[in-house]
Amino acid sequence: MVDFARVQKELQECNRDFEVSGIKVIPKSDANLAHLLGTIPGPLGTPYEGGSFKIDITLPDGYPFEPPKMHFATKVWHPNISSQSGAICLDILKDQWSPALTLKTALLSVQALLSAPEPDDPQDAVVAQQYLRDYPTFMGTARYWTEAFAMTSSLGVEEKVQKLVEMGFPEALVKSTLVSVNGDENMALEKLCSG
Repeated sequence: MVDFARVQKELQECNRDFEVSGIKVIPKSDANLAHLLGTIPGPLGTPYEGGSFKIDITLPDGYPFEPPKMHFATKVWHPNISSQSGAICLDILKDQWSPALTLKTALLSVQALLSAPEPDDPQDAVVAQQYLRDYPTFMGTARYWTEAFAMTSSLGVEEKVQKLVEMGFPEALVKSTLVSVNGDENMALEKLCSG
């Protein structure tokens, strides 16, 4: 059974120094502390800099004795993260997990992985090959994906609504979808396209 008292404490710890770390974890719904949404900033000096990456977190019944299940909800171009599913190849999320670790340390490790890819142990072979064989193209693609999927557009709400309505979506649906994703234009577009 998940230790919900510990989870509550971990959520407070994660969010306490959000201003410094940029790392935040919130429950996906008030009723379920076993399904969380984490946010990490892209590390400085990487193609992910300036991006805000959402990570879907599911706590197994054995948490904290079993690792949390994490995958990127934000699309990211990285050798150790699936460009299709967002699956993360990281030892502490598998066999190197310890109950002494927390959600915050796991998210810090994921953030560190963005800074230091391991192309020899890839989750996404295509990205790893590009990283090893054509590094400048890898950097450009990773930067492009960060700008396209992980940066909240600086457009105002009305401009976002107008842009999405011009794509053929009904205005009322566009407005409600933008509200549901906190104004994130890319997430709204994904949600509208997936019906």
